[in-house]
Amino acid sequence: MSNESNKARTAPRAHERVKAARKPDRPRVGAYISDLFDDFFEIHGDRLFGDDAAMLCGIAAFEGRPVTVAGSVKGTDLDSNIARNFGMASPDGYRKFQRAIKQAEKFGRPVVTFIDTPGASPTATAEERGQGEAIARCLFELSGLKTPVIAVFTGEGGSGGALALGLADSVIMLENAIYSVLSPEGFASILWKDASRAEEAAEVMKLTAEDLRGFGMADAIVREPHGGAGANRPALMRALRPVLRRALNELCALDTETLLAQRYKKYRKF
Repeated sequence: MSNESNKARTAPRAHERVKAARKPDRPRVGAYISDLFDDFFEIHGDRLFGDDAAMLCGIAAFEGRPVTVAGSVKGTDLDSNIARNFGMASPDGYRKFQRAIKQAEKFGRPVVTFIDTPGASPTATAEERGQGEAIARCLFELSGLKTPVIAVFTGEGGSGGALALGLADSVIMLENAIYSVLSPEGFASILWKDASRAEEAAEVMKLTAEDLRGFGMADAIVREPHGGAGANRPALMRALRPVLRRALNELCALDTETLLAQRYKKYRKF
């Protein structure tokens, strides 16, 4: 039997990747910021309504290089997940993100986002305050941002909630991260009117890091330690750091005109 056949037999099925992406022991955005960056200073509030606890934004240094970092924030237990709305940001969170990236553009700092969210907040209140417009405005600002953008998918990448932070010059995905138009449960409910077929939906959706690299949507995959991202946090960070460094070095070497032209070409291909 060929090596490819052996790989196909042993590779985890898509629904197993989904379960791994959702494991509560996976490092949250705060862990990545504390382990990979120095001198983090958090930005609070959107200057319009409030400060969304499901979205973290700030300024830091990566190996001496000033950067703006942002990410969706899940909790680690029931209470903290409720406080963080399970990582599902409101319009206030996306507008805080817009404020952070426009500041990054002004001062020439690259942007690094960390994405782990099942989606944007679906509440009536979020819709009333302009959830759709807030997400669309993130895409608008990122598409023309005159500084490099790197997106790191660390767990779930669900729907517009992930897309709002995911329009990047370089997309890095952890081995068990996923990125999709919606959850497998939602997909199964819409397509087959049966949420219990989520495992089948996961296979159909092509949402794994390997799938997305094959489509040209993911630029790099970071292998996770045995047992998943939460099993050995130092090993995970050692694997991610050089990938992030390489992306920053390559993108920061480009002039603005080339950077924007390259980004335009990347997304026109989709």
